[in-house]
Amino acid sequence: MRKLITFNFVTMNGYYKGPGGDISWNKHSREESEFAAQGAQSDSILLFGRVTYQMMAAYWPSPAAMQNTPLVADGMNKSEKIVFSRTLDKAEWNNTRLIKENIFEEIRKMKASPGKDMCFLGSGSVISQFAEQGLIDEYQVMVNPVVIAGGTPLFKEIRSQLDLRLKDTRTFKNGNVLLTYQPQ
Repeated sequence: MRKLITFNFVTMNGYYKGPGGDISWNKHSREESEFAAQGAQSDSILLFGRVTYQMMAAYWPSPAAMQNTPLVADGMNKSEKIVFSRTLDKAEWNNTRLIKENIFEEIRKMKASPGKDMCFLGSGSVISQFAEQGLIDEYQVMVNPVVIAGGTPLFKEIRSQLDLRLKDTRTFKNGNVLLTYQPQ
């Protein structure tokens, strides 16, 4: 059975986006870039909500992405991708499938069939929806040692309590800490 994993960067005070969607507070060192390159080459299916998808699709196929982080860009561009959106008419980033309806049923079918694990990158409001349905198997949260004045909390739209168990931690030299949780 496939796993559904989430991966998000957050501030110390729990925001995954600053005001106006700002993510400039998220600092990557070489160590995080190497970690991201390993993840991008992991052969998981990447999942996105519309907003994150559009941001990623605008950057990763660009010459700047290929110059700045070629291994991550290569992995992101080659990966199979799914975007969940009721408003997009088509998904133009290569290897991307658009799912407009019955998103939970689609993921339940995928999880029950053999194949690649799936990983949400960003996409906070969609993650909250999938968490409410009990479909997420693992939460990976990279906490940045920064506090910002406002923004969007990672689980802004959650309506019920999520009880999680710490599975693993990893500390990066720049102070970022990766926390990995599983639902209890």
